[in-house]
Amino acid sequence: MGERTTISTADGSFSAYVARPGHSPAPAVVVIQEIFGVNQVMRDITDGLAGQGYLAICPDLFWRIEPGIDITDHSEAEMKRAFELFNAFDVEAGVGDIAATIGHIRKDAGCNGKVGAVGYCLGGQLAFLTATRTDADASVSYYGVGLENRVAEAEKLTHPLLMHIAEEDEFVPKAAQAVILAALKDHPQVEIYTYPGCNHAFAREGGAHYNPEAARLANGRALTFFKRNLG
Repeated sequence: MGERTTISTADGSFSAYVARPGHSPAPAVVVIQEIFGVNQVMRDITDGLAGQGYLAICPDLFWRIEPGIDITDHSEAEMKRAFELFNAFDVEAGVGDIAATIGHIRKDAGCNGKVGAVGYCLGGQLAFLTATRTDADASVSYYGVGLENRVAEAEKLTHPLLMHIAEEDEFVPKAAQAVILAALKDHPQVEIYTYPGCNHAFAREGGAHYNPEAARLANGRALTFFKRNLG
């Protein structure tokens, strides 16, 4: 069972879901949401990381639009609302909120000082920007959208970044994938895996494009990456 914490910024305060491991201090991981808010999928991922020995925290990044968004991808109305939230979201402010979350959890008595990040979909783009713009020690991006427009920021990377790309991603076309791979595949801080036959959100358990085999592979790679870079 997780807990709630409040993170303060110059613009106001927002909540985050926290799951604690069985021992402390431990490295922390910031879980960066999809377009559905801090929903059960995100809470389950956060709980799962705690089960792997990490102090995990999932901040409510939609708080500036509407606090407490918790929807799914199971109905047309919810999908419509999710894309409205996506279009209204301020990416720059969101990265600032992630930086605040990193600072907040790094000061937690249960954190050993190391903090990583993992994000999905919108969160995949934000995980990339977390790697380029914050002091996160290691970041993982799952099927990040819009990254083809962000690759120039890779010159600012000083910590490791792991990327998962779905080869049949409807929101990251082949041309966009080509731009991302050409720009980043030889970067010394970047590790990239592509997943043949997989569509967007292949790791979202219960989702329309969930691929258990690919999800297990990607999640295993992410845990190995975190163990190597966070301890």
